Amino acid sequence: MAIRVVHYINQFFAGIGGEEQAHIGPELREGFVGPGMALNAQFNGEAEVVATVICGDSYFGENMETASKEVLEMISSQNPDVVICGPAFNAGRYGTASGAVAAAVNKELGIPSVTAMYEENPGVDMYVKETYILPTANSAAGMRKIVKPLAAFALKLAKGEEILSPEEDGYFPQGARINYFTEKQGGERAVDMLVKKLKDEEFETEYPMPVFDKVDPSLAVKDLSKAKIAIVTSGGIVPTGNPDKIESSSASKYGQYKLDDAGETAHGGYDPTYANANPDRVLPVDVLKEAVAEGKVGSLHEYYYSTTGNGTAVKSSKAYAAEIAKTLIADGVEAVILTST
Repeated sequence: MAIRVVHYINQFFAGIGGEEQAHIGPELREGFVGPGMALNAQFNGEAEVVATVICGDSYFGENMETASKEVLEMISSQNPDVVICGPAFNAGRYGTASGAVAAAVNKELGIPSVTAMYEENPGVDMYVKETYILPTANSAAGMRKIVKPLAAFALKLAKGEEILSPEEDGYFPQGARINYFTEKQGGERAVDMLVKKLKDEEFETEYPMPVFDKVDPSLAVKDLSKAKIAIVTSGGIVPTGNPDKIESSSASKYGQYKLDDAGETAHGGYDPTYANANPDRVLPVDVLKEAVAEGKVGSLHEYYYSTTGNGTAVKSSKAYAAEIAKTLIADGVEAVILTST
């Protein structure tokens, strides 16, 4: 009898639609849907995608407790041996939902699960200790490469085989520290690594440290009452209609707009009601204009710069920042108010 697999995907990969359909609630379909076909083919008869659970990214993000309960009930009804979520690549809300579902399946149903996403997807940090997450490319263009290892890992889980180290089995490290015996003591291994490092030879540390950007703070503005201030936001505030079509998640661009043109938010992943009703709640133009009128601030830059931070890659964000900063410096801006959601 083939291993029973349930697959969780969002509305986009189910072929229902993009952002305009992100509000749809959970739905259960028999058999495979979308990328489930490729997964099913990789099982070579050992397993079968018996059902697919679909849920809109916005619905899940805005109703996590309810949506999670609904999705788990659908998954449980199919008696799966393993659950696969995604892959979500760098889609922030999809990654969060996939991680949440996979973690809940492990914890509440006691069924093994696995998902896959890009290293900068927020779902990795949120759920890497609660479920297995395989690394993927930044976008769905990497679907073909991840399908085979994702299917193989799911089979391994379903069969109850031993999961080896992250390096051997290809999943993100979960922070687990396991005791084991080696031929050489720690001191000897440390010296070996040091010698290799001094010789510029390759070596692998036994305790990798996280790498964080170190940003030196700028000097304080000497006289704010004479300074020119600009506003930059990752809260997605754009003119009504979003003329540049900035994506609600994983933004591929940013926009430059007149201060008085702020009309709504393009940002996904949070309730836009209050931002749409009054964009000043995210982009504080009103307060800063008052500060200028009162002589507390010298002047405001006539444009604001906006993108969406939801799932946007760090590499992209740095590139946007470099371009924006270059423009602001050329326009004599001395300080920036940076807002998010």
